[in-house]
Amino acid sequence: MSFDLSAANASDPQAAVPAAAAPTAWDRYQPWRRTVEMLAWVTLFAVNAAFGTLTAVIDIHRYALDIPDWAPAVWEVSSCAVALALVPALVWYTRRIPFHFDSWRRALALHLIGSVLWSVLHVVGMVALRKLVYVGLGERYDFGSWGMNLFYEYLKDVRSYTYMVLWMEAYRLLMRRWQGEASLLASPDDVPEPAVPERPERFLVRKLGKEFLIAASEVEWLQASSNYVNLHLRGRDYPLRTTMATIETQLDPTRFVRVHRSFMVNLDCVGEIEPLESGDARITMHDGSKIPCSRRYRGALRQERRAA
Repeated sequence: MSFDLSAANASDPQAAVPAAAAPTAWDRYQPWRRTVEMLAWVTLFAVNAAFGTLTAVIDIHRYALDIPDWAPAVWEVSSCAVALALVPALVWYTRRIPFHFDSWRRALALHLIGSVLWSVLHVVGMVALRKLVYVGLGERYDFGSWGMNLFYEYLKDVRSYTYMVLWMEAYRLLMRRWQGEASLLASPDDVPEPAVPERPERFLVRKLGKEFLIAASEVEWLQASSNYVNLHLRGRDYPLRTTMATIETQLDPTRFVRVHRSFMVNLDCVGEIEPLESGDARITMHDGSKIPCSRRYRGALRQERRAA
């Protein structure tokens, strides 16, 4: 059984289904984004392994070292393969511990710890791969003193870790600016800050050097994403750096209702509420989007709809 709310909102112009926006370069990039990101990482490590192998072979011949030419390839490929396998973990960690001006000291300390763990996993993994390859070739691989060599490898790994973190943060900043990053409008310098923060009527969106305003009442739903809350409006998501708990206290409670740990909805944009056997519910917005509603918030949502 479902509750169709379309008729109740038919007289409300804000309840009408918004016209579909023309796809932008950002929209066209989204279906390819994951593929491009994966190819970028694979290409980065493949090029690094190729150039590392080439320079090592040149050094072997330059100094007439008694090392077979295939050995540098095993060293470089094993190192890059393990580093590539650790990228998803690093992506997750950097999302959990992002760098911001107001919390960079904490982030730096946690990333120093993370770099040590990343280096240990990297070294253990590449040594294991090298031993397997050497055994398969009838050879024996000796890593040497673990204490000294772990420290030596960490001095190299911490630089790689830093470069990768900086690259990911720069890429995410570019993506947010391309997508359009929202922020609260700042109060004028000559106006004292109110004791109780006022409800924002508009959000400022910065998008690749351009700025524009969106009305808070036009936001259709909000979704938590790491240290950001995405404001969904007419088929677009604008990340706002805040928490769901904070934005919940700032928005009009008669219009915006929490329906899930990670979601809030604009009641004027809710089309249908479909109860599920689990006790949760599924909300269908006027544009057809599906929003989860947990059992904890379902009762409050129905009460708000009756009051509206």
